[in-house]
Amino acid sequence: MPEHASGRIDLARLQETLDGPWAEVRKAHREHLDARFLPVYGESGDQARERITRLLHELPVELGIASGFPTEYGGGSDVGASIVATEMLAQVDLSLMVKAGVQWGLFGGAVAALGTRRHHDAYLRDIISGRIFGCFAMTETGHGSDVQQLRTTCTYDPQTQTFDLHTPHEAARKDYIGNAARDGRMAVVFAQLITGGRRHGVHAWLVPIRDAQGAPLPGVTIGDAGAKAGLLGVDNGRLSFDHVRVPRDMLLDRYGDVAEDGTYSSPIENDSRRFFTMLGTLVRGRVSVGGAASAATKSALAIAVRYGDIRRQFGTPDAEREVLLNDYLAHQRKLLPALATTYALTFAQAELVAALSQVQSGDGPVDEHRQRELESRAAGLKAAQTWHATRTIQTCREACGGAGYLSENRLPSLKADTDVFTTFEGDNTVLLQLVAKGLLTGYRDEFGSLDGWGRASFVAEQVREMVLERTAARSLIERLISAVPGRDDEVAVTDRGWQLKLFEDRERHLLDGAVRRLRGGAATKKDRPFDIFNDVQDHVLAVAAAHIDRVTLEAFVAGIEDTADPAVQELLSQVCDLYALSVIEAHKGWFLEHGRLTPARSKAITGVVNSLLKELRPHMRTLVDGFAIPDAWLHCAILREEPQRQESMAAHDAAGDPQRVPA
Repeated sequence: MPEHASGRIDLARLQETLDGPWAEVRKAHREHLDARFLPVYGESGDQARERITRLLHELPVELGIASGFPTEYGGGSDVGASIVATEMLAQVDLSLMVKAGVQWGLFGGAVAALGTRRHHDAYLRDIISGRIFGCFAMTETGHGSDVQQLRTTCTYDPQTQTFDLHTPHEAARKDYIGNAARDGRMAVVFAQLITGGRRHGVHAWLVPIRDAQGAPLPGVTIGDAGAKAGLLGVDNGRLSFDHVRVPRDMLLDRYGDVAEDGTYSSPIENDSRRFFTMLGTLVRGRVSVGGAASAATKSALAIAVRYGDIRRQFGTPDAEREVLLNDYLAHQRKLLPALATTYALTFAQAELVAALSQVQSGDGPVDEHRQRELESRAAGLKAAQTWHATRTIQTCREACGGAGYLSENRLPSLKADTDVFTTFEGDNTVLLQLVAKGLLTGYRDEFGSLDGWGRASFVAEQVREMVLERTAARSLIERLISAVPGRDDEVAVTDRGWQLKLFEDRERHLLDGAVRRLRGGAATKKDRPFDIFNDVQDHVLAVAAAHIDRVTLEAFVAGIEDTADPAVQELLSQVCDLYALSVIEAHKGWFLEHGRLTPARSKAITGVVNSLLKELRPHMRTLVDGFAIPDAWLHCAILREEPQRQESMAAHDAAGDPQRVPA
């Protein structure tokens, strides 16, 4: 097996850079999660559910899984630590990660974020300890991403001082709910609040669903969601409510309360604004899913890269042994750009977690602008991370050939378990529209209103300034861009300022184009707002994707700047070049069409990418080892068995065996 490139990179320094400010949380997981917590290949769904539920109770207290809760209830008041803990669980067993995420992230997090002191005092300690297992019942069969239109109702009756929780039809059934099919005893149920004959939008209630023996309570119907492609250890189920009586004080009332006489009150008067404020407090679930997807991607890349350093295939006329897979340009083309993107997203995730921790850990009022910016960034990165996971894990599976299809080599379970990540915590296409809506906020407060669209020049400039607001090393980015000469052909394609400028220019141009098309639609279809937006939906999604590419590159650049070790900084700079140029290469059609690249420069980019692949080839193992995934966690047979098999094959070659026919 090749040594790390000339021993030049200090792996400890690389790991330190990637581990970030919550390195101690990562260290605790690496030290305390042993073989008991690894996936069991070939188990049935019932076996997986029993095992994961048992393991949830056995998670070492040193991990601080519930660290996001207030200290006074047994948490650590550290939101960032709780998200990093989720990432680490994802590298061990994704079912365990999701089950823990439902219990302490979604269910417990909703009680903490949407409830008030009486709910915290009554329930948080038992939620943290696992004495109360719960569900997060938001999604309905007929309404998934469109939460604002949920059909479940919760109607207040002042005579009994209770709410009537009801599922009016099958499409309003709560579906795909984690912890519902087997273990959940309570649920945070989202429904339309009705009092005095008026609806006040979606709110949440804490509702018991099972008795102490595990039987459904009167009026509660519980079903199993059935067999799934992956995440066998998570008991997804279905919940329906037939006029279930819920006490008034079980309304999670931080943002809306109902008095004994039925009078509704809220610190936020506007129903829509209140709804989005409520959902904004739950953003950590989306951040956790994105981070978990990246963690699984790192595991897949570690397996594929390490396998490519021991698996040989086909020979050359002048060589006694066959060629290592990682020495083929085609193999490098598969793995290294994916690895570079994973590094870029790692820095973007670290920046997002730090921002979330800062926004949600403060005691004072939340800055609404920063909260909205955070929600948009979380939505876009979750989409980018989960789509990247789906593509990259499949690539890694193929890179390992037939061995990658065997359960014992981990990749099939990584593929199956992460596939749904593109859907839950928000469908990715819907999330990109959320990002785009944030970018277009300067045009209108809501898409249902066309007021102000005619003020084209003012609004376009206003939105452009908002879009380019930066959170990562703002002065550094601006300095790098301002240093770029006026003519592109005078600048190397590896010039960081030129790369940043090109990403920024693509986003601005796409945004301006979307603005023009929306204005054109507003002029001709002013009474059809749906058609106006739907006709440019492809363009709007492209704006959002370009925005996420840009903020990801900026986060990577900021991360490199903060790296203290010169050798690690130099390596990361090369990886950043590969990320930036791979994105440009993937979109070269757009850059050529819009005159941002000449044909000659476009060809040059492909040549530079290939050169970077050769330069980074000796560092492939270093880069995946920088993730510091314990060997045992990879849980992969080919990494244990292949070295011995290769030594045996080499011995046969040395003995003069006939040339083997390539498989």
